[in-house]
Amino acid sequence: MDRPALADFLRRRRELLRPEDVGLGSGARRRTPGLRREEVAALAGMSVDYYTRLEQQRGPQPSEQMVAAIARALRCSLDERDHVFHLAGHTAPVRMHRADHVDPAILRVLDRLEDTPAIVVSHLGETLVENRLARALLGTSVDLPGNERYQAWRWFVAGTEQAKYAPEQHERLGRVVVASLRAAVGLTGPGDRRATALVDALQQRSPEFRELWERHEVSTRWSDNKTIVQPELGRITVDCQVLHTDDQAQALLLFTAPPGSEDAQKLELLGVLGTQQFGAEAPAR
Repeated sequence: MDRPALADFLRRRRELLRPEDVGLGSGARRRTPGLRREEVAALAGMSVDYYTRLEQQRGPQPSEQMVAAIARALRCSLDERDHVFHLAGHTAPVRMHRADHVDPAILRVLDRLEDTPAIVVSHLGETLVENRLARALLGTSVDLPGNERYQAWRWFVAGTEQAKYAPEQHERLGRVVVASLRAAVGLTGPGDRRATALVDALQQRSPEFRELWERHEVSTRWSDNKTIVQPELGRITVDCQVLHTDDQAQALLLFTAPPGSEDAQKLELLGVLGTQQFGAEAPAR
């Protein structure tokens, strides 16, 4: 681990960013350029003290997960992300068949969606980042352990994903999840070990998944209509629009409702509830 070089890179990268680059209001005039340390820490989901020690060449070696979170928070390109991994004493993740570093262009769009629930997912259905309204609408799926990171696992094995949607849509949405996963596997080929391991584990643990997988249904999601069961507001029917990156390794999902509809009013109310809920949350670890 090259502590001086890592600290210097983090500081310089932080000073290059403006609050509006990461979806924060510019607010009052700042005495120094760039983001504040506490803003980067919040974006990375870590304590201010932990991040500060990194910039001050102190503290333990950050884990690979922490390095990836910092790279996302600082809106690093893939080359810059790899550089941060090397400075932190880790081998950079293999780029081929990997989609866990969020495309900076996708992040810029997400940062500007203040009144629309939105999430970014990998080709395997792993939630990479979500905005405040998406957490209020669907709960958080970021940083879950093991196979729970993947929507298919939460749907067919853990059972936590189905509870988010209206029961009458379970059969159709289950087929959509499997068809999308099969399309992702076809996109990356047999060299994607994560995809192969995930599919093998799902076939072993879920007879329902195994039966649907054997149908060989393949579909890339572009749009959908879903009825979500939100704990405070009940059923909310939304249109889900999907925007893919060029290589289809990542997708931005936006949840909207027709203007003036009851569902649109619920999404607006969700914004108020979300502000209250997340304003009362404990500080990030």
